[in-house]
Amino acid sequence: MRIVLPLFVSLCISVAALAQQPFPASRKNTPAAVRKPAKPNVIVILSDDQGTLDLQSYGATDLHTPNLDALARQGVRFTQFYAAAPICSPSRAALLTGKVPQRAGLTGNASAKNPASSLPTEQVTLAELMKGAGYVTGHIGKWHLGYAPATMPNGQGFDYSFGHMVGCIDNYSHFFYWDGPNQHDLWRNGQEVWHDGEFFPDLLNQEMTAFIGQHKSQPFFVYWAINYPHYPMQGSPEWRARYANLPRPRRDYAAAVSTMDEKIGEVLQKLTDLKLRENTIIVFMSDHGHSTEERAMGGAGFAGPFRGAKGSLFEAGIRVPAFISWPGHLPQNQVRHQLGVGTDWFPTVAELCGIPLPAGPLDGKSLVPVITQNAPSPHQTFYWAFGKQWAVRQGDWKLLGNPQDPSKKDKTPPPDQLFLANLRQDSTETENYAAQHPDVVTKLKALHENWAKELSPAKP
Repeated sequence: MRIVLPLFVSLCISVAALAQQPFPASRKNTPAAVRKPAKPNVIVILSDDQGTLDLQSYGATDLHTPNLDALARQGVRFTQFYAAAPICSPSRAALLTGKVPQRAGLTGNASAKNPASSLPTEQVTLAELMKGAGYVTGHIGKWHLGYAPATMPNGQGFDYSFGHMVGCIDNYSHFFYWDGPNQHDLWRNGQEVWHDGEFFPDLLNQEMTAFIGQHKSQPFFVYWAINYPHYPMQGSPEWRARYANLPRPRRDYAAAVSTMDEKIGEVLQKLTDLKLRENTIIVFMSDHGHSTEERAMGGAGFAGPFRGAKGSLFEAGIRVPAFISWPGHLPQNQVRHQLGVGTDWFPTVAELCGIPLPAGPLDGKSLVPVITQNAPSPHQTFYWAFGKQWAVRQGDWKLLGNPQDPSKKDKTPPPDQLFLANLRQDSTETENYAAQHPDVVTKLKALHENWAKELSPAKP
């Protein structure tokens, strides 16, 4: 089902045009070096199923997102930032390990019915890295990376954990209803807890503010994995009323996004009240693009001109809103058009905090030079694979194998098995350049095959 949003037509055209223009290099307000106090706090905020352009700062004119927009202005915002996978669990595994899902050992969604489908415990997580450097570590929100004690948050480096372990819950009963049998899913430090009828976003904020207040005098790392705007898209009553005149399902989705924004604003205010904001690095990104599943009412996210959605390696499945903010230490009100990936936050946070990286290969690269000096992307080439789909991006070229398009933006017959896009000439991925550039196809296909061979079987 394709959601048509007439208000966005002119915006889509302007975004598409912008994406095809050369990107200027601006160094205004960029410090010569990163100034680091000893052990800054770190909060990594991960939203869930948020559309590529679903913030006002990214062009969604019907959304009210003042807190996230202000946070983006207080830092560096990326326009070509990617999830390492188009679905939840492998994207989260990549963020927390700095490795592509194939190297991290989790390429599909973790399942409570199959304990083996979890993030392997031998992987070094960002929490374990930070804990080893003297940080107290907290997980608040969604996990979706394992269900046995060893693979739940407290077994993967988190001193404290509160949230749900499966992919989604009802925000009032805290039950998982989407794949029977129905099960209650709310946990604190590995023990089931009950908060019947309490609004889950409120519970998350209580946990966040309590954790920050308790550890205000010591360095802390929090992985705040918000379960919004993922279905069931239960916004607060105030935001549902605010968006009552929008067509459905956009109004439900919008209420969920603005509820998330409001809750983030409350936690940012807590940091300010405790005089911790300038000593706290905040990273924000979505785990992948918006959903078009039946449970998401066919899709309500906004990707502008971009093709694809959750589950797809076209742009709208993996290109996500992302930014980093650390007032007084990193540039503010800056935009970067260089390619970045969720795997990059692991080494970026490590460098900003002065923590050595663990031994072994990482796919993530530190974005500190990009953030502070507007340097080129550290990635000459990046790879994705999900099910039978795969993609390689090198410069402006992107080759997709067996592509799928849940957004159904292309009304032509199913895409060719090999689809070559040039993101500078056509960021909408409408035209297949494969026949015009067989040499590029041959080159990128060979890169993919070599990469797949290297990572099969996955190596810890």
